[in-house]
Amino acid sequence: MYGPPGIAYVYLVYGMHDCLNIVTEPAGRPAALLVRAVEPLEGIEEMRASRAERAVSRRRAAVEPAIRAALVAAALGRLRSEPTERLASGPALVAAAFGLDRSLTGTDLFDPASPIRVEPRPRSGPEPSVAAGPRVGVAYAGPDWADRPWRLSIAGHPSVSRPRPERSRPEPA
Repeated sequence: MYGPPGIAYVYLVYGMHDCLNIVTEPAGRPAALLVRAVEPLEGIEEMRASRAERAVSRRRAAVEPAIRAALVAAALGRLRSEPTERLASGPALVAAAFGLDRSLTGTDLFDPASPIRVEPRPRSGPEPSVAAGPRVGVAYAGPDWADRPWRLSIAGHPSVSRPRPERSRPEPA
């Protein structure tokens, strides 16, 4: 997380969930944006398969290949009923849906040749409304930090992880 900006910082939380951050400050300043949700637009079956594989690999001891295949198939069957917009609707789900792990730390997210990358949104249509709310899971930092409206999302978007920020972000002056 110490830079340079635009690279991936993937870390493991609770010993089982990978989370993707985008480094935002110059090298030496530890600051990043946690990717809390992604709207699936294409590759949806691949995302379901990746989540099924991750669910089995992270929660099961080593098993015979036939049993592992059955467990992955069962997980995939459950994920088929998951609404598409919810496939990557949380930080750990983003990593699971895209098969991200700590080996991707340091990847340039703005290099078109990178295996994972950030791309600009299409410029058709109106700018989305941005909602801002308090951060999630950082109450230990105290209200001065936990209550800052640093959790940004597209207002009302169904792919945003819960709880969804509801306050509109004021426009910059």
